[in-house]
Amino acid sequence: MIGLKSGLKRMLPKLCMKEKEFILGNHRSSFGWIRYIAVGNEPFLTAYNGSNIKTTFPAMQNVQRALNEAGLGDKIKVTTPQNADVYESGSDGPSAGNFRSDIRDLMVQIVRFFNDNNSPFLVNIYPFLSLYQNEGFPVEFAFFDGGAKPVQDKGTTYHNMLDANLDTLVWSLRKAGTPKVKIIIGEIGWPTDANKNANVKLARRFYDGYLKKMASKKGTPLYPGEIESYLFSLTDENQKSIAPGDFERHWGIFTYDGKPKFPIDFTGQGRGQMPVAAKDVKYMDNKWCVFNNDIKNMDRVPANMGYACASADCTAMNPNSSCGNLDERGRVSYAFNSYYQVNAQDVRACNFEGLARIVTTNATIDQCLFPIALQSAGFKIGVQIGARVFAGFLLLLAFFN
Repeated sequence: MIGLKSGLKRMLPKLCMKEKEFILGNHRSSFGWIRYIAVGNEPFLTAYNGSNIKTTFPAMQNVQRALNEAGLGDKIKVTTPQNADVYESGSDGPSAGNFRSDIRDLMVQIVRFFNDNNSPFLVNIYPFLSLYQNEGFPVEFAFFDGGAKPVQDKGTTYHNMLDANLDTLVWSLRKAGTPKVKIIIGEIGWPTDANKNANVKLARRFYDGYLKKMASKKGTPLYPGEIESYLFSLTDENQKSIAPGDFERHWGIFTYDGKPKFPIDFTGQGRGQMPVAAKDVKYMDNKWCVFNNDIKNMDRVPANMGYACASADCTAMNPNSSCGNLDERGRVSYAFNSYYQVNAQDVRACNFEGLARIVTTNATIDQCLFPIALQSAGFKIGVQIGARVFAGFLLLLAFFN
């Protein structure tokens, strides 16, 4: 599967030749391994205020047209990953499901396009978000080990949120006149930090139940059989937007440097073993930036700590998180070090008006890891006097089966 960026997607309705040149040109021989082209990602999120409504479907049509002209339309399918908020049922159960009223006509056009071209409906579903967004959501309903109170809907029994959510989509497709459109789970996973419900224990529980369910190939009550799905995510991403929540940077099954977080069996047979860690990972020097304990006046600390966290990742210090129990000086050190590492250990990034110092002894405190930058990922994009630096790692990897 490959994806078209949002910027390119907006151009496609007017610049159809761009994708034609890509598909018909020298890249054609590279398309043998591609099954899907995803146009954009969750374009109709309510948070986008309709900004993608006019561009997404025309872009999809143009890409499909180019594929057809290249003789690839029967091999490569065009779709767009949707958030599960494009359909809804309120509190009335899956059978009340329908596409969201503000985009219903457009979604009907899109799913009929899928039906005509034998393309799948990609949906991103995160049971974790149900817990995050609704304090009253029954925790057990997010998992698959039978602890939830069953939900009845017109004679159908639901034991977990995933089945209920997918069948809400099934009902929406039926009401659009496209009951045979294939459904693919484009993203699903569980974060491990920065929220009370984001931790390794719950992530392992979720994946264990989910992978066993997928291996059973039973599907849902209304969508039986095998369901193609993609896990999100392979590694943590310390520069990912935290607008939806601080946990967004902690979806990885592996840490930022390729170390597995918990045992997992991707075959769904329940033989939980630690995955193989990334090999030959190259770190920068064993150096950490920490608070200078000789400092007695703490007046300048809040501003400098806030400055560090504005450009680096401090989400692990949230309450009930891996670094949530640090004392004041530990928290300052964590913030300073995060900023220092994300700026590739530039000495100017460990100043903070004289509040910080560089050490060569591992600064990790108990279970709170003070990371070291990777040689291949750290890059500097600007330094001003006073060590104003914006920098980062970008490890955007998704697990595809």
